[in-house]
Amino acid sequence: MQVPAFDITRQNETLKPSLENVFQTVLQHGHFILGDEVRKFEEQMAAFVGTEHAITVANGSDALLLSLMALGIGPGDEVIVPSFTFFATAGSVSRVGAVPVFVDVTAKDYNIDPEAVRRKITSKTKAVIPVHLFGMPAKMDQLMQLASEYNLSIIEDAAQALDTVSGGNLVGNIGTLGCFSFFPTKNLGCFGDGGMVTTNRGDLAERLRMLRVHGTRRKYYHELLGINSRLDTLQAAFLNIKLPHVKNWIEKRRQIAAFYRQELAEISEIQLPAEDSGHSYNQFTIQVAEREQLREFLAAEGISSTVYYPLSLHLQPVFASLGYRQGDFPVSEELTTKVLSLPMFPELNPEEQAYVIEKMKEFYRRKH
Repeated sequence: MQVPAFDITRQNETLKPSLENVFQTVLQHGHFILGDEVRKFEEQMAAFVGTEHAITVANGSDALLLSLMALGIGPGDEVIVPSFTFFATAGSVSRVGAVPVFVDVTAKDYNIDPEAVRRKITSKTKAVIPVHLFGMPAKMDQLMQLASEYNLSIIEDAAQALDTVSGGNLVGNIGTLGCFSFFPTKNLGCFGDGGMVTTNRGDLAERLRMLRVHGTRRKYYHELLGINSRLDTLQAAFLNIKLPHVKNWIEKRRQIAAFYRQELAEISEIQLPAEDSGHSYNQFTIQVAEREQLREFLAAEGISSTVYYPLSLHLQPVFASLGYRQGDFPVSEELTTKVLSLPMFPELNPEEQAYVIEKMKEFYRRKH
């Protein structure tokens, strides 16, 4: 049996008639940039997340970049970020000329450690970017308390976490700004790149709408130095079809995660991801000491798995000038040697999941 780590084609096949219909609609009206479908999607996403404003952009990386730009963060400023996450979280900070200040994560939930954040706050600190990694909510209560205490902005990196809940609120509606990605592998994926920023602050929403079109309110009159970062009308049309299904898809992810937990709990060598009712399970990421051997075994049995992420950000060559060294963030560094994401997507069928579990049990039986 072949089991993919992710397969978007199954989801798209079930929605094919509706997707083809909106494609024809956009093809016929020809408003390919910021058309009515974009406005509709922004309204629906604001209602979904619970924020006053939702501003579409070209991708999740730009969502982070534009959020920093909207806050006026730049040279001389510091932004605290986790070392264990996707590159864009820290890369966006460097792109505005600010300094990413790395901190460690906690081993159980893979997310930024609030106490580590507190230790790194200086007079130059302007913001913290907590990541809701793999769909697991960061410790937002503690982080928001720090933000209040030190007058900091909180930019939620919710790229992997649409419909994740923290303290009774959906992520993206807790911090100053929330950043989402609609890359195909995300909880809500389009047919390419797409992103969004959510906020309850009207002043930031207005700046974001200007910054995504080269800093204009009126065409060819530039008040801010912005960039070109817009969600295509066609992508918005596809996302409008998919958004009503998200709650159901997340519930299926949670059911798949629950079955993994039930069946893998007996294997002492596997550390399961932290359990949280608000987790949306964009990934089901375990920790194992013998990761490469397990991954090779699963691959030989037709099972795909993924490593997110093989190298901590503070050790990435591009950040060498910041002076970090091996050993600075031991939890993050250890995770890069142990994490393995198992097949996880709403359309994963019970037979496929049972096969994954059977082969994992077989691997550890052979070890003994």
